[in-house]
Amino acid sequence: MIATTSTTSTTLAGKVALVTGGSRSIGAAIARKLAAGGASVALTYSASPDKAQQVVDAIKQAGGRAIAIQADAGDPEAVRASVAKAVEAFGGIDILVNNAGVALGGPIEQIAFEDYERMIAVNVTGVFVATQEAVRHMKEGGRVIHIGSSMTRYAAFPGASLYTLTKGAVSGFNRSLVRDLGPKGITVNTVHPGPTDTDMNPDGGPVSKIVGPGMAIGRYGKSHEIASVVAFLASPEAAFVTGADIVADGGFTA
Repeated sequence: MIATTSTTSTTLAGKVALVTGGSRSIGAAIARKLAAGGASVALTYSASPDKAQQVVDAIKQAGGRAIAIQADAGDPEAVRASVAKAVEAFGGIDILVNNAGVALGGPIEQIAFEDYERMIAVNVTGVFVATQEAVRHMKEGGRVIHIGSSMTRYAAFPGASLYTLTKGAVSGFNRSLVRDLGPKGITVNTVHPGPTDTDMNPDGGPVSKIVGPGMAIGRYGKSHEIASVVAFLASPEAAFVTGADIVADGGFTA
């Protein structure tokens, strides 16, 4: 059973959030956190309907509103349709969290071009399309929040050049997009998680053995800790924060 975060906060009451890749790990924690703050949440998933439904059920059991939408983040039409379904279900979009991502890689000379195309499709094109569609529905006070990676600051091990390429593109998109959306009262920020206990990078897994000694606080991050940073950026309190690259990495890149 997926636990929800207990809170009486209603800072996001009346808001609608769309979280891409919201069925597990950081995405699921973000969906639950935003719902706990009072937002109605639409979350997308690609191939894990049971996990997506568990997140939705947990939110509803806690008194929130949520729906799950099947959408491959690498399929532009599916991404556009997911935005339309969220708007249809809840009447608009106030918060977009571009969380969906994949991590494929290896030595540069061995990366299959098909893997390159998939990574670009999900981690870059999917972010662009979701943002383009969502902001059409946003009003003043809207929030666009990307999930990047601390790898853009410090590549701790080989074989991640393709992943870092895609996350670096998101950072550049973030900084330029503020000029388009700032006059509309919409903020744009990127959260860069460091080593975090997720399905793709579990605490105790092969990567943790490499990066663990570099963690200033001596441990991996937790998904709910990243979600808390996202929730702040989604809140009214963060109205003056835009164009920021916020690193939440336990001091890994300090």
